[in-house]
Amino acid sequence: MTQQLGSRSRAVRQMLRQRVAGDEGMVSAFLLAAMIGLFAVVGLGLDPGEAYAAKIKAIGQAEEAARVGAQQLDLTTYRTTGVLQLDPFAAEQAAQRFLTAQGQTGTVTATTTRVTVTITTSYRTQLWHLAGIDTITVHATGTAVPQHGITQPDNP
Repeated sequence: MTQQLGSRSRAVRQMLRQRVAGDEGMVSAFLLAAMIGLFAVVGLGLDPGEAYAAKIKAIGQAEEAARVGAQQLDLTTYRTTGVLQLDPFAAEQAAQRFLTAQGQTGTVTATTTRVTVTITTSYRTQLWHLAGIDTITVHATGTAVPQHGITQPDNP
């Protein structure tokens, strides 16, 4: 009887080996496919998110540069006529200095009533470069006008 059990267990083991013999490497193939899928999902979210953050930063820098430019008033005109207007040359120079200090380049346009700053910068991709997309270009514009006094009540 023990001999029968021994031969049966050998037969069962041999049958299991034959069934499993063709599955070698299946876990590795599944894991590889899952990792590629996970990598693709992360890549679809990471680089656009980082490019969006770069755009938000560039918008802030453009708006701040425009505000710096809008502080360059033509004091002679203001003192003689009471009209609040910008010194366009000084406004452009001040905004460009601010951009340079921020490590940015851009175009500054100033008139006697407003300053407009446009920044174009690029974000170097982290994962999309594997698909041949090395950079994402972002554009930002900020505009500011000179203000006299407080235009809105302060709400604490």
